[in-house]
Amino acid sequence: KQAFEWYRKSAEAGYARGMRLLGECYEEGLGVEKDEAQAYEWYCKSAEAGDAYGMALLGWCYTEGTGVEKDEAQAYEWYRKSAEAGNAEGMRLLGLCYAEGTGVGKDEKQAFEWGRKSAEAGDARGMALLGQCYANGTGVEKDEKQAFEWYRKSAEAGDARGMVLLGSCYAEGKGVEQDEAQFYEWFRKSAEAGDARGMRRLGSCYEYGTGVGKDEAQAFEWYRKSAEAGDAYAMALLGLCYEYGTGVEEDEVQAFEWYRKSAEAGDARGMALLGLCYKYGKGVGKDEVQAFEWYRKSAEAGDATGMRLLGLCYEYGTGVEEDEVQAYEWYRKSAEAGDAYGMALLGECYEEGKGVAKDEAQAAEWYRKSAEAGDEWGMLLLGQCYANGTGVGKDEVQAFEWYRKSAEAGDEDGMALLSQCYEQGKGVEQDEAQAQYWKQKAIEAGWEEEA
Repeated sequence: KQAFEWYRKSAEAGYARGMRLLGECYEEGLGVEKDEAQAYEWYCKSAEAGDAYGMALLGWCYTEGTGVEKDEAQAYEWYRKSAEAGNAEGMRLLGLCYAEGTGVGKDEKQAFEWGRKSAEAGDARGMALLGQCYANGTGVEKDEKQAFEWYRKSAEAGDARGMVLLGSCYAEGKGVEQDEAQFYEWFRKSAEAGDARGMRRLGSCYEYGTGVGKDEAQAFEWYRKSAEAGDAYAMALLGLCYEYGTGVEEDEVQAFEWYRKSAEAGDARGMALLGLCYKYGKGVGKDEVQAFEWYRKSAEAGDATGMRLLGLCYEYGTGVEEDEVQAYEWYRKSAEAGDAYGMALLGECYEEGKGVAKDEAQAAEWYRKSAEAGDEWGMLLLGQCYANGTGVGKDEVQAFEWYRKSAEAGDEDGMALLSQCYEQGKGVEQDEAQAQYWKQKAIEAGWEEEA
């Protein structure tokens, strides 16, 4: 309250910095009741009196709609004035405008230049922005080592986002050698500094035991903190914890609720998971139309799983009229987006002529891609191509190898076919013990022998 009073006196005496500090008090509710309209007014006065940081804060009001209607063009103008007056934060925010085309035409070179100026002026978040420019080749030649160096500087200067980005470099081996212990440490620091994305990444470390001992209860806690801090993807991960009992007791209703929050917050994977809840009645009444709608939203938002699930709806008439052409199109999009199961479904379309002209060579090719991407069904289907000479030369040894991989990956039909190979000596030396072993494994996995 004393600070507020002195800032008020300073502001009323005409000091630009005092006006800006008074605005911050109103914005944050420090020593006075929170009042965004008053915050905006004092930032206006501060900016018009020449305070460069006040100009940046005024721009932020226009960006966020704090005490004034959102106006991207006005935000850009005040960031420009702030940057030209030498404020490092204004430089960074101006760079973001150019990077995203917000309030001004998109210009990657300008984005890089203002990011560089901000970073060189000591702004920790500007350093992170500059690192992202190098990482993505935005306005400058792509350079992972430079990206790493700027993320490191940002992180060491205390920026939580820089810490996450630095951790990601260590996780993916970009610009530096992969180092699990280092990426755990930086995700931890970021999480403890309050970054929602860092909290989520730290949760993943605990879930999979990466750089730290596996601890599902800790994974759940960090996903929860991240979700409550607004991270939409963490909301989906928290839902998965509830669905499968990871670090918490299974609770389908809670799973559904977090998937719903994730989906409504715009996360494409959350949309797909919400659709699955409606499809199978998990935590909510079964509703195929709702399932279809959420798959559609997920697919249109770019999620490969959502694309595949949407394709299945069109193939089987789930919540929508059957349409093989649409099914083919969404399987194709899913496959091209990297979904291994989608690749197998696309191969099946080519093999059977569903929604596209029959093409056995294309079928075999997509089964191969699916199999090499790790899908056990794709492995099985590729094995069958070699067994039958479908789109590829007949080869019993190759058929055996792919059945073996499918079986070892857990596919019960793959186990059954592998058993037959051992029993009949196809592609491998006859071995009755192995035949019985794999047949029993197939039965235990749910395979039923035809009568």
